[in-house]
Amino acid sequence: VVHKHMIMRAEVNEPLITPTETKKWLRDLVKKIDMNILGGPYSSYVTKEGNRGVTGIVMIETSHISIHIWDEERPALVQCDVYSCADFSHVEVVQSLAQMEPTKVDYLLLDREPNMKWSGSWQW
Repeated sequence: VVHKHMIMRAEVNEPLITPTETKKWLRDLVKKIDMNILGGPYSSYVTKEGNRGVTGIVMIETSHISIHIWDEERPALVQCDVYSCADFSHVEVVQSLAQMEPTKVDYLLLDREPNMKWSGSWQW
């Protein structure tokens, strides 16, 4: 068992803007990183000024994936977390953003084993 946590921040030109497309993106990501859905995906559109955009989560057998996209400005801001007790490809997670036309992607990988350690950060 591993405890891998990926925290990602991206700026994108073509953000997801509906709960339907966000749920599809989450399902596709789960399949791409070879995980299994336990519950969801769930997604809603938040209308609160300053926090407007879609938010979504999917429970996977080994933990969860969450995303929020602030779409009030361009480029839009994407924040996504992938946490799993099974290994996954962080490269495939970054590549899953391609449809949103990212202009910048930053991410951190954390090893949440005892004596938690930071595995590194990257820009794409």
